[in-house]
Parts: sequence; C-alpha cells; structure tokens
Amino acid sequence: MTTRRTFLKQSLAAAALPVTVSLETALHAAETASQSPMIWGILFHLGQKMWGDSPSAYTPPIDHMTWDDALWKAVTEKAAQTGLNMVVIDIGEGIQYESHPELATKGAWSIEKFRNDLARLRKLGLEPIPKLNFSACHDLWLGEYSRMVSTPKYYEVCADLIKEVTEIFDRPRFFHLGYDEETFGHQSTYEHIVIRQGELWKHDFLFFINECEKNQVRPWIWADYCWRHRDFLDWAPKSIVMSNWYYDAEFDLKTLDKDRANYVQAFLDLDKAGYDQIPTGSNWSCDENFGNLVQFCRENLSSERLLGYLQTNWHFEHADPEQHLFNSIKLAGDAMY
Repeated sequence: MTTRRTFLKQSLAAAALPVTVSLETALHAAETASQSPMIWGILFHLGQKMWGDSPSAYTPPIDHMTWDDALWKAVTEKAAQTGLNMVVIDIGEGIQYESHPELATKGAWSIEKFRNDLARLRKLGLEPIPKLNFSACHDLWLGEYSRMVSTPKYYEVCADLIKEVTEIFDRPRFFHLGYDEETFGHQSTYEHIVIRQGELWKHDFLFFINECEKNQVRPWIWADYCWRHRDFLDWAPKSIVMSNWYYDAEFDLKTLDKDRANYVQAFLDLDKAGYDQIPTGSNWSCDENFGNLVQFCRENLSSERLLGYLQTNWHFEHADPEQHLFNSIKLAGDAMY
C-alpha cells in the first residue's frame, strides 16, 4: 500500500523540476524590463473566495459574484485616467473556466465577456495581468481541490488553470501566483488547516514556477515567505518577480519594532539578492503608506531591478468599499509625481 508519506517521497523525487532559467529567458526578461515603462499597477479582485476555508467563513456567505459591472468599469476607467498602466486581476471563482467549470460561482463571467473586458482594459492603456492565489491560506476559490493540496489531482487542476488563464490573457508578461500567508497564525480560525513546510513547500512552489515558465509567462509572487525563511533567497529562481508588501506609514528601520523592521528590511534583502521587484503598498490601514513606500524604494533600491509599484486596497473589508477603492487609485496617482 502506498502511504501518503511514501507518495510524497516519490513525488518529490520524481518531479525534478527545472528551476534554472535559460540564458535566453533571462536576457529577454532583462531586455523587456529595460524597455518597459515604470509599472504603476493596482490590484482588483474579481473573485473573493480567498479568506477562509468554507462558505461559512463569510457573513453572509458569498455564493455569487459581488462585483457590479458598472462599478468595475468605473474603477478601471478611473485607474487609467489617473495614469496607472497596469491592473492585476485576482480571478478566483470569477470566470467560467473551460477546463474546470465547476469552480465558477453564480454570475461568474463567461470567457467571452472576460476577453472582451481585457480588450477594453488594453484600449484604456491598462496592461491586464492575471492572478490566481495558490497559497493554501487563500484558495477557497479552488473548491474541493483546496482540500487536495499536494496530490496528483491538485497538480493536474492547477496546471490546467495556469495554462488556460495564460491563453485567455494572450500570453501576459507576468502571472501572479499569490503564495502568501501560508502559516498557522493566518489559518487558526479555519475548520481545515493546510500548511506546507520544508521540502514539500519548496516542491510545490517550484511546481508553480515551472508551470508559468512552461507557458512562457514570468512568475510573480508575494514575497512574505522570506520574512520567516531568509534561506528562500538562496534558492528561489531569479526569474521570479518579487512583491514584498508593507502597509504601514513608517519606514525608518531605526525606529520600527522588530516585526515591522523585518518586513521593511526584506525590500533591501531582495534587492541585494538580485531579484526584480514590484514593491506593494495599500490604503488598507492608512493613506500615507503608498507615497512613503515609493519614496523609500526610490531612495534605497537599485533602479535597474525596480520594475514599478503595485497598490492594493482590500476594499471588501471596509465600511465604504467604493470610496475606499477610488481613494486607493487617487493615492497611487499622487505618488507618481
């Protein structure tokens, strides 16, 4: 009988994933970065089943699309008018995947509708980038597969989705994989806790990196894993675009408490290790963050590896989500100059 332990040993040994980027790929990435304008991006969530492990995690339960089409159009047009040039779309359960239609929620967009909207965004001057969060902390959108992590079926489904989304986006420049906050602390209230560690975390992480590169798209992740595992910077492929995120107003390493200093220090460590970065801020807790983030990074990071910035808002957690959305766009625009 094959036990789970045996299976893991076999899969870790068998899946010898290519993690070294070819010289051609590396040169292409460097050339693209040098020729591309500074990224001023904003993250919007089409799907929202990413903060819990069951529908009961939401009050009321989210069993349908929550985006109003008129609001979606308004915020994306405002982003373009403000001067932003990239929109990262966290898709989740928000579209009717052809490969796995069982994942779509009620009212999820058809592929045709979604493609038409991507064309609209490009006409506005916004480069659309896909995001699917494969962290075991934020994968409720994967439905039943979120409880099959690290199994053959899980790998099959995730590979299908990366391939399909890459095709829907017509081979985008980047593919954001999420991969943040997979810790017990972030899942302590979940009914079903999934935390990969050690060699299994590394194996699965490199599986996703490999799937992106197989589909000729550059992987992009949240970089908070390095807050607790600095050895990550010794082995993670340099092809990955890193988004360290930090949402407070203060950036002075001399006065910050230990935890926040660790978060800010990561920007410097990623730069020293030679990774391309898109630092990420937010108006989640204060309005001062994004402008201060841009100033800190301009003063402390290598310009050749600073690809741009990403603004987040997590608007659904706020009392006035629409106002919060538009304010996040304004604050990003203010920081550009």
